[in-house]
Amino acid sequence: MQNNGLKKVAVLLLLWGSGVSSVAQGEGLPVINVTANKVVQAEEEVPSSLAVIWGETLADAGASDIGDLARYTPGLSFQPFGQSGTSLPVMRGLTSGATTFSSSVLMLIDGVPVVSGQGFDHNLLGVERVEVLRGPQSTLYGRNAEAGVISLHTRQPDEGPYAEMEATLGSRDLTSLRVDAAQPLVPERLYLGISGEWRQQDGFVENLTDGNEADDRQRQSGRLSLRWLPAKDTDVTLRYGRLDYRDSAAPWGRAESKSRRVTSVDPGSNDSSGDDVSLDVRHALGPDLTLRSITARREIRDRVTQDTDLTPAQRFAVGRDQRLTTLSQELRLERQGDEGQSRWVLGLYGDRDDHQLQFEQRNPMGTQRSEATLEAENLALFGQWTLPLGERWRLTPGLRIEQSRVALTPRGAGQRSERWDDVTSQLALQYRLGDDDWLYARYAEGFRAGGFNAFSAQSDYPGYEPEQVASYELGIKGTALSQRLRYGLASYWMTIDDMQVQQVIQPGSVQITNAAAARSQGVELDIDYLLGGHWTLQAGLALNRTRFREFNDLSGDHAGHHNPFAPDISGRLGLRYDSPQGWYAQANLSGMSKTYLDAANRFSRPGHALLDLAGGYQQGPWQLGVYVNNTADRQYDAVGLLNGTIREYSPPREIGLRVGVSL
Repeated sequence: MQNNGLKKVAVLLLLWGSGVSSVAQGEGLPVINVTANKVVQAEEEVPSSLAVIWGETLADAGASDIGDLARYTPGLSFQPFGQSGTSLPVMRGLTSGATTFSSSVLMLIDGVPVVSGQGFDHNLLGVERVEVLRGPQSTLYGRNAEAGVISLHTRQPDEGPYAEMEATLGSRDLTSLRVDAAQPLVPERLYLGISGEWRQQDGFVENLTDGNEADDRQRQSGRLSLRWLPAKDTDVTLRYGRLDYRDSAAPWGRAESKSRRVTSVDPGSNDSSGDDVSLDVRHALGPDLTLRSITARREIRDRVTQDTDLTPAQRFAVGRDQRLTTLSQELRLERQGDEGQSRWVLGLYGDRDDHQLQFEQRNPMGTQRSEATLEAENLALFGQWTLPLGERWRLTPGLRIEQSRVALTPRGAGQRSERWDDVTSQLALQYRLGDDDWLYARYAEGFRAGGFNAFSAQSDYPGYEPEQVASYELGIKGTALSQRLRYGLASYWMTIDDMQVQQVIQPGSVQITNAAAARSQGVELDIDYLLGGHWTLQAGLALNRTRFREFNDLSGDHAGHHNPFAPDISGRLGLRYDSPQGWYAQANLSGMSKTYLDAANRFSRPGHALLDLAGGYQQGPWQLGVYVNNTADRQYDAVGLLNGTIREYSPPREIGLRVGVSL
């Protein structure tokens, strides 16, 4: 019923959008320049499905973590997990498990890669825009971009000093204090930027044992950037970031309990943290030629305890104490080129993982502890070239040669290691229909790194091979109606081989294997429309069908089943009004279809639609805003995690009041 409703909304939107020529003419939508292909180009010129979300939209809606992006990006979702600091993204039907330490979607924060689900988070403070590039991008971005890329671009300090402070009060005793500021230290030479947040909120799952909420949240974060312009052609930025969680348990309950109540002596805690430091250097070798180097170190401390039977007996529980460290270096040469000229990027990339892993599981038979060291090294040479073929045609080939090595050393056992060589390619052909309208066809390959089962019940800690993707995409994008309408429409078909899946080896024992193959196909639509009279409409729809071609384990034959965590339908419809008098109002309706939680398709999260509202007013330096998320207080619990035993409760309605000042 809900799926049919989403389809009707999409059809009505397309019909309505095609008949808007009677709207009074005025200024069109601004040109959006993006760096999705590691060179600056207009959004319409990128031969891939691409969505851009503005930081202002996210801030006005009270968005506070990376999971909130899903409400504004059809085709992007996150697996139900419930623990802050760990997010497992889903795009085009492709997913990854937390124990692979390798994500199927790459996140970049000002160019710094985030390659695993642990640490896949950001508080969105100071973000100017988010570029979400859908589909395999492994040629430019490597092993963790087989399904797409999420690229966050934060505000950079420059000659214009600014200081913004904001306080938010809201539901369940929400209290948030934020600051974002920058100041030139030496005019035209040295700039300092600083931002920070303190946030806490009571949970919504009542623990009947002590009368308190089981899932309280508290977070502190800070970022520092120092930008230096030593010469006219050189730009150097040093960044440091820190993020700490002091949370209680995940919002979990027993699968049969709908009441958001548990009875646990100690539900659990999350004391995870992360920090990163990076050095970003740009040097112009000529008018169109730039050399760029990004050096980074990220360390994630994943420290979690969680009761998993959520009864006074506490017979089942898990615990993690993991330190994940990644060093990365990218060096690339970029040629921008003017209109009608070729553009290219050529680069070297390398990274090294050094992970210290510790996992503990308690059951009625006792407590099992596993410890291991996981090391990985990757080295790649990549390039991509956009070549004009006459006035209307463009050809963009790309190639990446990558070598990776993974070594696992379990405590008390010998080391296991494996090495892989991967070559990925892409080829895009574009045809210019008009000034800003492009038709494109793209073939792209993607892959996700192989590894070992660090916490396997089997003594040989079996390994698994890289996952391979081949994608074919057709699309059209551009502007219409005197640039008041920006559109993008893409259709794709993908094959996934050596698919990394969680397989039941024996009752009570699961591990990652390459036991499956699948096909994924779908359509993605994005629309921005300037209605006139200060109204803006944004809409999107993503249809995806990902099904196993083959997959067998002890729980049965899963051929034809949905890939877990991948919805068939997701969409959004957003409307915003910006008044000349300084006030604004926005509404966002987002939704997705039923999502299965296991390969047998026995457990699921229901389809749902969420309405978020926001409004505010600015007078001089002062700003006042209010938002209401999940306005209808819709409950859409994920029922059946951990082999059918756990229900992840969906968050209830949240109301927030924001007060800010700009200095």
